[in-house]
Amino acid sequence: MCYPFGAHTPTQWLQERPDSVRILVGTDGDSFPLMDISNHETADSEQWDYVLVAGHLTQWRLKQKQRQRQFLAELESKGFHFKVDCCLMVEDEKQVFFGIRADSRIFDLYCTLLMEPEGPVSRAEPAKPTSIPATTRIRIVNFVILNTRTQAGDTFEDLVKDGIFEAMFPLHKGEEDLKKKWAQWRNMVREQPIDDIRNYFGEKVALYFAWLGWYTYMLVPASLVGLIIFLSGFALFDASQISKEICEAHHILMCPLGDHSRSYQKLSDTCTFAKLTHLFDNEGTVAFAIFMALWATVFLEIWKRQRARVVMHWDLYGWDEEQEEMALELINCPDYTLRPHQHSYLRSTVILVLSLFMICLMIGMAHVLVVYRVLAAAFLGTLSFLEKQVTTAVVVTGALVHYLTIVIMTKVNKWVALKLCNFEKPRTFSERESKFTSKFFTMQFFAHFSSLIYIAFVLGRINGHPGKSTRLAGLWKLEECHLSGCMMDLFVQMAIIMGLKQTLSNCMEYLRPWLAQKCRSMPACVPGRGPCDAQLQDWQRNYRLNPVTTFSLFDEFMEMMIQYGFTTIFVAAFPLAPLLALFSNLVEIRLDAIKMVQLQRRLVPRKAKDIGTWLQVLETIGVLAVIANGMVIAFTSEFIPRVVYKYRYGPCRQGARPDQDCLKGYVNHSLSVFYTKDFQDPVKIEGFENVTECRYRDYRNAHDYNLSEQFWFLLAIRLAFVILFEHVALCIKLIAAWFVPDVPQSVKNKVLEDKYRTLREKMWLGRQKLAGLGCGLRLRTERKTISSASLGHKADTRARPRPGLGRGCTCCRPGAVAAAHLG
Repeated sequence: MCYPFGAHTPTQWLQERPDSVRILVGTDGDSFPLMDISNHETADSEQWDYVLVAGHLTQWRLKQKQRQRQFLAELESKGFHFKVDCCLMVEDEKQVFFGIRADSRIFDLYCTLLMEPEGPVSRAEPAKPTSIPATTRIRIVNFVILNTRTQAGDTFEDLVKDGIFEAMFPLHKGEEDLKKKWAQWRNMVREQPIDDIRNYFGEKVALYFAWLGWYTYMLVPASLVGLIIFLSGFALFDASQISKEICEAHHILMCPLGDHSRSYQKLSDTCTFAKLTHLFDNEGTVAFAIFMALWATVFLEIWKRQRARVVMHWDLYGWDEEQEEMALELINCPDYTLRPHQHSYLRSTVILVLSLFMICLMIGMAHVLVVYRVLAAAFLGTLSFLEKQVTTAVVVTGALVHYLTIVIMTKVNKWVALKLCNFEKPRTFSERESKFTSKFFTMQFFAHFSSLIYIAFVLGRINGHPGKSTRLAGLWKLEECHLSGCMMDLFVQMAIIMGLKQTLSNCMEYLRPWLAQKCRSMPACVPGRGPCDAQLQDWQRNYRLNPVTTFSLFDEFMEMMIQYGFTTIFVAAFPLAPLLALFSNLVEIRLDAIKMVQLQRRLVPRKAKDIGTWLQVLETIGVLAVIANGMVIAFTSEFIPRVVYKYRYGPCRQGARPDQDCLKGYVNHSLSVFYTKDFQDPVKIEGFENVTECRYRDYRNAHDYNLSEQFWFLLAIRLAFVILFEHVALCIKLIAAWFVPDVPQSVKNKVLEDKYRTLREKMWLGRQKLAGLGCGLRLRTERKTISSASLGHKADTRARPRPGLGRGCTCCRPGAVAAAHLG
């Protein structure tokens, strides 16, 4: 047993400040005195599972010192002491460090609870002691420390809140190999050492990097196809009939957009934007959207196969997370009582109502952005140098405001999701994590995508028409789409959000911990107190790294899920999304590796055989991507109006004509006419004297400005296309999911062979027991015969063989074991 600074009982404590580091070791009993082994070789940091840190001033405050004693005494009573490894405490200028190592009996109990014996040998002989991986040791010690309560009911988290302790962390040890092979920028294109990551950080982190690596690899074909679709627009940059008509439409005047515009604008002024729009709104958009629906399905199905192979390689295929958590609870407290599954309809109703309220709040934030864009348009319209670029300026600044809103609402959503999880009272940590994931992701989805949904499906569709516009509070006119179409607005919004979120997020994700670690590492040993102890230096180095929390890995997963949503949900409007995601992920993998190995304290390893609820999140995003892309093609892009015009209204409606383009006249057909005399105040518009009519994007009648027959016909075609597209895409997803099995046949066969081998061994053991019973029966019969003969009684000396064992006992003769095993 170990007591700090020479105390001989758990109730004694620090009476004086030593000037040097002392490590005191004792045994479980009282037969060995405490020994000072400050120079002993066992002081190597390899033996310490965990380090607790407290402020130096806590040693001079009686109440705080007593609460520290009580907590460490509780740990000692649970086996955190033993005759070789013990509690160690050293102190430096500002902190007191407590090194802790658990008794090996704790890990033996863990093996007894979870590691089932295999075969008859394990039943006949006691299991040999096996070495416990460092990840398992850390996980067990972390669980016990966090769930230990003093007699006053204080947990470690309570003591941290009250300033009794500052932190707890496992030590980085043996990370040099990972740093060399993985956590360096020059290894950006090298394969990740997943097994080494698992041996150091545990299965949960290893599965995250395995999934991220596979996701990055699968982005390569998606990026190539998206780039081809985008570049195909360049090939037709000047050949597009629509772009030609727009660039040559010098005589067509567009009606003023909003209150900020006081003059008519020539349609030909939008020539450049029309050509740019054709880069991502062309005939290949539909094919690319269907391809991405298929890609998302194949990506998930092949990932399931990859996960099955990895888990089988780690021998975790049959591992049970609930059983693991119950075993840890029993190790921590032998009197632990099982918490059954519970469900409360009242609690679920409250959570549902609060979740819907938060979703409505996220949607309300999108309306706030709408108000901002309207007010920004009114303000920027007063600036003369921006008069002709007000719409573009509003789109760009709106995207920036949206990004800032996302950053703020992320913190709010996390706090609300935690409160909802606490109210729901989940049974285990894994259940709590699953519920938190679903709630937090739902809120984050609406926070990130509500503005994009508004731009894609609402912007410019509820504005009325020139002369009778819908106004906010009766004062400000609602924002219109760009003159080249709403697809341009969606493209710009996607480009800015993805560019900012990935570029700035990656920069901040690296610079913030790097600068923090540099600042924390500036303090050095105090001069004049002699050279720093090597053990103390190692602990100080780990302490000065950036702290980690339960959300450290969770935040990485969430970041990738949001990126996956941007990559798939509105990919029809932004074909370059997979390419940007590919470049971002190549940086993200090494950035996370460097951060975890060099800049942060060691993550607590967690055991897992899949990525948990995140897999359902990915599948949900895949379905939403099919719906969203179908609606973008139908309602946001010009694909459906072009097709309808080509085969119903254009020059090719009676059949293809090689002498002219089938889309000739489309621009004039898609613009409605408005007579300037119907403006409420035409005098305010510059040049109104010479203009009798202007054009605007809509399908309305010229005489009454009501929606025309073409509008309703197009609406029916759009709805039919959405239904057809979604059914075709979902059928392709289902066929792909069926065609690619989740689990490879090799893994299934390996599981089957393991079950068969186990049953054969059990059968061999059963036959051995039955044969032993047969031998015993024969020996008892012979003894009875001899005894009867000596007494003069007549007895039948023939031993009747047991059914199924044959005549006599053959399994006890040489070779019987092998024969039974082969038989």
